[in-house]
Order: sequence, then C-alpha cells, then structure tokens
Amino acid sequence: MSLTAGIVGLPNVGKSTLFNAITKSKVLAENYPFATIEPNVGIVEINDPRVDELVKIYNPRSVVRTTFSFTDIAGLVKGASRGEGLGNQFLSHIRNVDAICHVVRCFDDPNITHVDGSVDPSRDIETIQLELIFADLEMIEKRIPKIEKKAQLKVDDEAVTEYDLLLKLKEHLLKGKPARSLTYSDREVLLLKHYQLLTMKPVVYVANVGELDVVKGNAYVDEVKKIAIQERSEVLTICAKIEEELADLEPEDKAMFLAEMGLNESGLDRLVKTTYYLLELATFLTAGEKEVRAWTFKRGMKAPECAGIIHTDFERGFIRAEIMSFDDLMKYGNVAKVKEAGRYRIEGKDYVVQDGDIIYFRFNV
Repeated sequence: MSLTAGIVGLPNVGKSTLFNAITKSKVLAENYPFATIEPNVGIVEINDPRVDELVKIYNPRSVVRTTFSFTDIAGLVKGASRGEGLGNQFLSHIRNVDAICHVVRCFDDPNITHVDGSVDPSRDIETIQLELIFADLEMIEKRIPKIEKKAQLKVDDEAVTEYDLLLKLKEHLLKGKPARSLTYSDREVLLLKHYQLLTMKPVVYVANVGELDVVKGNAYVDEVKKIAIQERSEVLTICAKIEEELADLEPEDKAMFLAEMGLNESGLDRLVKTTYYLLELATFLTAGEKEVRAWTFKRGMKAPECAGIIHTDFERGFIRAEIMSFDDLMKYGNVAKVKEAGRYRIEGKDYVVQDGDIIYFRFNV
C-alpha cells in the first residue's frame, strides 16, 4: 500500500525547498512564481527504527522499508479553479494524492517575494482553500442535474441518497467550508469516494518558519493552528531550510545537528507520522533470514486483508497468522523466549492486525 502526498501552497512559500530536503532531489527552487510547472515526484524510504532492530536480530539478505511518495505541485494562485496560472492542470494533480501537505509561509524575509505582498497565513490558507472548494463545487453542480429527476421521483434509493448528499455538500461548500469538515454516514462516505473531492482529502498544514522559530513557533504558526482545529486538520512546524541541510548529513551528524536545535527527529519523520495518523495507517512487519520488511496497512484491517497486501494468493488461501509484537520481541530477545513467555500467538481470519505486529502468514492455494 503506497502512500502519496501532494505538497501544495502559494508560490514562494518553500514547497520546492521542502521537496528537495525530503527526497534529496535537486529540483528547481527559485524566487519567482511557477518555478514548478510539471509536478516533481519523489519516493522516500520511511525511517522506522523497528526495521533497524529486526535487521540486528535476523541479519537478513534483504531489507525493504515502506515508502512515501511526495508530489511537488506548482504554486496555486487566486483563480486557479478557473485556469489562472495553469491552475486546472495543477488541481488535477492534487486529485491523485491521498493527503495534502499544505505549506504555509510563517516567516518574514524581505528578500523572498510574496505573491500578495505580505505574510498572512490566514489569507494564504483561504486562497488555496477557496480554489479547492470552487473546483469541488463545479464537479457537484455538474452532477446534480443528472440525478435530480430520478431522485425526485424516488425510483432509486441510491439516487435519493446521492442527491440529498450533494445538496448538503453544495450548501456547505458555498459557506467556504471544506467537505472534510462535514459529518457523513457510512453510506455517504462510500458514495463520496467516486468524486475524489479535493476538500475531502486530509490536510497537514506545514508551517514553514525561520530557524529561530522551529522549536517554539511564532504568532503566524498560532494562526495556522486555529484554522486547523476548526477543520479537523493537523499542523506541523518545520524549517524547510534546516530540512535541506539535514538531507546531506550522515545519520550521526544529523542526530547531533537535531539535538543542537532542540529537536528529537527530522521534519520528514514527523511529517510521515502525522500523515499516517490522518490517513489511519499503521505498519506490520515480516522478518526472517531472507528478508526483513515493513508493510503499510489501514487500521482496522483483518489478518487475511493484510496477507493480501503481500500477495493476493496469501489472502485467497489464508489459513492462519502466527504473530508476536515487536515490543515483545525486544523485551524477550528472540522468538524462542517470546514463545516460552506465551506471547507468540496463532490468530485466525477475524484478527484485527495491530501496528508493530510481526507476522508469519500460513496459506494454501
């Protein structure tokens, strides 16, 4: 299960600098609007210390970590939903991602141009938000007339549900509120999946600050946090400049640099954790002399579904799952001692997989 996140924001807020840092790529990051026209895509390995510990125990021939795909989407401007600044092209790129990382400028620098002439996080967020809302409204307004008659005649229950949902959504969006801030029934959630609404996608606001504000934040960051609370989003404070410097350091030097800054982990690691939380994702592990591997799954998935992430045959012929937790393996030291302690379990098809489970799937096709 591959995770994709789109990095969006106004021009010159630090999107491409952040992208350079987290993917160790060197894409164009210049001080003028639309330096990025085609989206740059980078795939990074997710830093999971549990994988490193399993490698020490099993000394495998192969190590495979989970990955995170970042798409650096060009700076949106006012009128993007109507095609301003190549906006329609950019909006189409956003539809293909699982989550949105909205970079917001939260620093003052007279040498870096702001498209609106001043730093104002609330205004900047509203600009991007409205363009995404307008794009969603356009899609909904095209759909409503196509099902209106069928819904009003009440000959199709699903059409009635969809029609009522679209009217509710339209009213909500017209108030300038994102679709994700509404509450939906399970049936409505299923219907909404077909639309790929931009404002339904979970958002992490990345407050890009100067070096001196990376630990404590500033008044600009406080503005962003207020908005995030209202719409059920998350906020991450980072300094894209620092992240770019970290990208070129060796692990030991990176740890020392972070400690000097008063940080426990890099912005990328925090961004991954935050996005995983928003998307309700977790990681299970497989381990042996041949391979140690991390796998991403959706919280709530059962053992056969997780087996299917490895291979469809595993799910089709699922017999059982042999499981121990990573924490138990660390506590007892090896598999034999985990078994002696009665912590090695046999689970069936109804078992809900937990983050950090180390699993061996038994199957027969």
